[in-house]
Amino acid sequence: MSRKIRVVQYGIGAIGCAVTRVLTRKGEMEIVGAIDLRNVGRDLGDIAKTGKELGVVISDDADAVLRDNRPDVVIHTTSSSLKKVYPELQKAIKAGVNVVSSTEELSYPYMKQPELAVLIDKMAKDNQVTILGTGVNPGFLMDAWPLFMTGVCAEVKEIRITRIQDASLRRIPFQKKIGAGKTVQEFNEFVKAGTLRHVGLYESITMIAAGLGWELDDITETTEPIIYETEVESQYISVKPGQVAGVKQTGYGWNDGNVLITLNFEASIGAKESYDAVYITGEPSMEVTIKGGVNGDIATSAILVNSIARVINSPKGLITMKDLVISALQSKQSE
Repeated sequence: MSRKIRVVQYGIGAIGCAVTRVLTRKGEMEIVGAIDLRNVGRDLGDIAKTGKELGVVISDDADAVLRDNRPDVVIHTTSSSLKKVYPELQKAIKAGVNVVSSTEELSYPYMKQPELAVLIDKMAKDNQVTILGTGVNPGFLMDAWPLFMTGVCAEVKEIRITRIQDASLRRIPFQKKIGAGKTVQEFNEFVKAGTLRHVGLYESITMIAAGLGWELDDITETTEPIIYETEVESQYISVKPGQVAGVKQTGYGWNDGNVLITLNFEASIGAKESYDAVYITGEPSMEVTIKGGVNGDIATSAILVNSIARVINSPKGLITMKDLVISALQSKQSE
């Protein structure tokens, strides 16, 4: 594409603002519109703290923004729930615009929400656009990255992935999302209500299984509070001894009584170290660790922006990060 890629941002929260700052450093891209229910009438550059006005006014009229600005792609960052964002995705697709979304449940929706996955795929193909759900997790660290690593394996028997984060370095919505500062009773009540959890382990497990051609007969998850005996704090929250500092969530992919995939996600204020690690049992077996871990806020905004060109040039329809990486299944498919 010789001209600049025209981008509309749909959702101007913390991640949306981070996306703006990344986009302004990409000379081949141009922000032409911004959609949000908050800060309507304000300049996007002011809200995103880019240091200057961008001449892009935030609007709550998605139809008008998509119609009047003729974007090539929408970067969509509004919610984790696919059902909740479906009407927003529908607007972009019917306007003939490609979409890169941070919606976790869109990263691999075929198993949990197959009806919506089929609807989105058909609608995208009918309107000749491509839709991708991605992010740092799900979208990279606990699915696409491990799958890509298997590309040098002749055989894979088991995959274990661990992500440990010091949440004190993350934004305040993330710290609240993991339950920091709550009592154990409050934590358990929120978990039971389904409002306190990392969204995406199920999607990552099913993406890995599909990428390797594995059949799973069960997927289970556990969610537990992380509690420290000493007081810990971030810039925003102080956690007393006995209060919840964060969450430990583990997902398992099973086949015939054996665990083939294990995803261990831990995020807490006061974690002694941060790291991301992948352990592959196979031929060859591998262990790869990113010391210090990957900053989720920076990485999410970066991967959304860096996926734009790939999405524009990908086949039409609903795609996932599995479709963009080489895995151990590749050789089997070519035999």
